[in-house]
Amino acid sequence: MSDMQDQLYGKVTSDMDPFKKILSKIPGFGGYMERQSRRDSDKLLRETVASRIEEQYQRVSALQRDFISRGEIRNVDDLEAAAIKLRTFADRIRRATRGYSGLFDAVKINETELAQLYQFDAALLDRVDDVSRAVDNVEASIGSDGLPAAMRNLVTTAQSCIDAFNRREEVVAASPA
Repeated sequence: MSDMQDQLYGKVTSDMDPFKKILSKIPGFGGYMERQSRRDSDKLLRETVASRIEEQYQRVSALQRDFISRGEIRNVDDLEAAAIKLRTFADRIRRATRGYSGLFDAVKINETELAQLYQFDAALLDRVDDVSRAVDNVEASIGSDGLPAAMRNLVTTAQSCIDAFNRREEVVAASPA
């Protein structure tokens, strides 16, 4: 587990109320509590990723406003493609399947698949850094001949986030019902 994963999982398990701590000692119920804690930490991880992507979305929006104020409208449309992809990614990750597997759920998530989902979500946190670097590159390229390439890179990077998230959904869809 990464440091971020350890921190989130530790936060979830340390916030467990005394009644749940007692129940977790009951044979068979402890595994349930463990899975529930992992689901909760996964939810926190996804919220963190979504919030950080929204920060990058805000940076792109600010760049668009700057281009508008300078009369460089052609650059606004190019950045809009990246902005839409970032907003879509943040919305999808926030509403992602939580890895819950109740008795009557259509999609059952077992321990192995839950661990895979958690790994996917942890990897998505690394993608935030990729997006941040791509936005930095656009900012640094303003006024240079490299601006179109920097904007294309940002759009490609934002699309790679969506593509990675789609692979996460494949894990959920492949779960035996």
